[in-house]
Amino acid sequence: MTEPWPTIDLDPVRRLHALAAGIRGAHVTEAHIDAPFERVWTLLGDLEGGFGQIVTDMERLHVVRREGERVEALAHSRYGMRARLRGVQRPGWCWLQSRFLLLGVAAAPDGTGTRVAFTGGVRVPHHAALIPVGVRREGSLNVRRLTALL
Repeated sequence: MTEPWPTIDLDPVRRLHALAAGIRGAHVTEAHIDAPFERVWTLLGDLEGGFGQIVTDMERLHVVRREGERVEALAHSRYGMRARLRGVQRPGWCWLQSRFLLLGVAAAPDGTGTRVAFTGGVRVPHHAALIPVGVRREGSLNVRRLTALL
């Protein structure tokens, strides 16, 4: 008889930490927000609206296709770069990536508030690595902008 493999359920914030741990140069900014999960995720999960007010590197993000949890979006950065992002979005979780860009956002209920986490950056082509320039600063700014909007 074969023993079953052990399994563990990770909340979205812990899952983001786990995925980012496998990417050289990735940094996760985590914070507790004093607002209910539903309110926080309404902003973060609105890729074409609230998300851009929080993650301001994205001047514009336009969803071109959605099939269940699968999302494809066109991103235009405030620096003039463009990317076709593909990934998964579900309540509390969004992981989008292109050949040169990675965006990860997670949220999980935490008492009466919400834990949020951000990661992302410019990807090094053909390597599991991110260029870490400005990632920590941008993550902290994301938390402040989110808090201000709530």
